Amino acid sequence: MPPLIAFAGVLGGLAVVRWAYRTAVRINEELEEARRARVAEAVSRNEIPTLRRDPVTGAYRPG
Repeated sequence: MPPLIAFAGVLGGLAVVRWAYRTAVRINEELEEARRARVAEAVSRNEIPTLRRDPVTGAYRPG
């Protein structure tokens, strides 16, 4: 009987790991999709500043 309990525990552990992995992948895909949508929206509104070089200091500044 103990080997059967151990086997059931291993199967249960694998099921939990598989569920956690799939959940993490799904969440990461949703976050990446949301990030891409924000970037695309900012580009369409021209909210991303262009960097220009200041001739006096040589530093790059939004312009």
